[in-house]
Amino acid sequence: MAKNDARRACPCCSGKPYTECCGPLHAGVGRAATAEQLMRSRFSAFAVGDAAYLLRSWHSTTRPARLSLDDGTNWTRLEILGAKDGGPFHSAGTVEFRAYYRERGGAAAEQSMHENSSFAREDGAWVYVSAV
Repeated sequence: MAKNDARRACPCCSGKPYTECCGPLHAGVGRAATAEQLMRSRFSAFAVGDAAYLLRSWHSTTRPARLSLDDGTNWTRLEILGAKDGGPFHSAGTVEFRAYYRERGGAAAEQSMHENSSFAREDGAWVYVSAV
């Protein structure tokens, strides 16, 4: 991220600057405390094009060998619809969300994807398992 972007709002829609929200998680400084925080950081990773973070935060049993992100997709915002378990004292949880995006060079209308994702702790860290 460029120096002048340091105060840019985090793509996860938390209202915090990226450098104080998902940025440190992407950089490997700290871990997500909840499944929702991990979900937010993964959305932000899609938005900023951080495939390495996405792979690191994916459960070892469901993680693909490699991941190519689509440069034609511009992830615009995230809406958390609900969460079950996934707190600091849980070992698993789910997060339901709607992720909004625009296709570059395509229709100008914003589109969305709805998913309920499963998360678990692996080696003490929250990781994405799969869609439920």
